[in-house]
Amino acid sequence: MLAMTAIGGIATRNAGAAGEQIPGPGFAWKDGAQVYGSVCGHCHESGVGPPIRNRALPREYIHNVVRNGNRAMPPFRISEIDDESLAKVADFISKSKVKP
Repeated sequence: MLAMTAIGGIATRNAGAAGEQIPGPGFAWKDGAQVYGSVCGHCHESGVGPPIRNRALPREYIHNVVRNGNRAMPPFRISEIDDESLAKVADFISKSKVKP
């Protein structure tokens, strides 16, 4: 069942990406919050993926998981999220306040 969910999530992501406008050369995200809301939040704010904000995750860990994937999360290629954008979103996530 988990494998089917993961495959469905990947297919959904790829299908959704096909219909979206891909940023062209010279495009830059405003900040990590914008990257998170446009890329990560679709899964991590809807309950598909685990919550990642407010957990004080290290930037290096975030970078590694995004590039290599982890469990049901597929890896994201540099053509899907460039290193500068990944650094912005990793900084945004790692600096999120930890809930008491």
